[in-house]
Amino acid sequence: MKIRYLTAGESHGPELTAILEGIPSNFIITKEYIDSFLSRRQKSLGSGGRMNIEKDEVLISSGVVNNKTTGGPIALKIINRDWNNWKDKEVEPFVVPRPGHADLVGTLKYNHEDIRIALERASARETAIRCAVGAIAHQILEQLNISIIGFVSSIGKQELDVSKFITDTDLKDSIYNSEVSCPDEETSKLMIDEIKSARKKKDTLGGSITCVATNFPPACGSYVHFDRKLDAIISSSMMSVQSVKAVEIGDGFDSSKKFGTEVQDQIVLNEKKVERITNNLGGFEGGMTTGEPIVVTSYLKPISTTLTPIKSVNLVEQVETETNYERSDTCAVPRAVPIFESVFSIDLLNSLLEKTGGDSKEEIHSRVVKLQEFTIDDISLSNKNWNMKYENE
Repeated sequence: MKIRYLTAGESHGPELTAILEGIPSNFIITKEYIDSFLSRRQKSLGSGGRMNIEKDEVLISSGVVNNKTTGGPIALKIINRDWNNWKDKEVEPFVVPRPGHADLVGTLKYNHEDIRIALERASARETAIRCAVGAIAHQILEQLNISIIGFVSSIGKQELDVSKFITDTDLKDSIYNSEVSCPDEETSKLMIDEIKSARKKKDTLGGSITCVATNFPPACGSYVHFDRKLDAIISSSMMSVQSVKAVEIGDGFDSSKKFGTEVQDQIVLNEKKVERITNNLGGFEGGMTTGEPIVVTSYLKPISTTLTPIKSVNLVEQVETETNYERSDTCAVPRAVPIFESVFSIDLLNSLLEKTGGDSKEEIHSRVVKLQEFTIDDISLSNKNWNMKYENE
């Protein structure tokens, strides 16, 4: 693995930090680009009170000089403004775990004296710094003529017909202008009503986010080991984002109900270009990219912290009780889109760098272009009989 990164920080601590290693030199990286991701993550509809406090911006203290990557580790920091409200606060004991959070099992695993220690690190606040890391990968992929876009494809029972949008590369304005990050105006209105209804009921909602990568080269990833299959790597990363309970590649769920002749992406020859009639498999075969758009949908459960109390146990008094409300969102899905774009970008860039090698933009760019422009002439088959022999025979 070429790219590695670590994040650190608690939800109400002084700051979130990250070290990103393995980024080649001479790619343009700007604070403004990263901050735009952080701003989208703080979208207001469905958000809780925390977003009225934080106005996230990144501080870059190494690895990027004069807006260009140096090849060295990149150090990032995001200041938590809410820290000022907590640093001198007398924190009340937190003894009733909230179902759906890491409260109970996190406390059991690390033997904490208070549940809050677990929730501070398990909190989705951590995704702010992951968003910053992924924005760097996203900006680099753009410089390699690879486009990545994410959008909300469902909230509650309101679903978008994704097939109409996965081949559209000009969706940014419609997504950014939507209060729920959905490219379709009518579906957006239905989703907004769904969120408002949940808020009135003092309840929460989940949904799904679809990410699409276009012009990503074929033959990235590998079939030779389970942990090198790129679709598996991406699925694992998406599952690591708080609240995600399922990940779908292409038309995975619907494909399981169809005949093989309806699902397989048949291959045709368009002059010298090897192309597909469909893209049901979401840009993957055998854990490797096909050159078709990569389509990944992540499904998020409703936020676990609800205004309406639900059953739990007081771990100190050892009696059944109900949860206490902690400040939270009604629906986090609309503002989660840049998080998934970021996580997606990191895995795609890492796989691309493994395939192309190179320590600088100049080395990598020419190799990526060659892959993107692949034709049938780039495949060299001997077309001769051969034997499957091994040395132990």
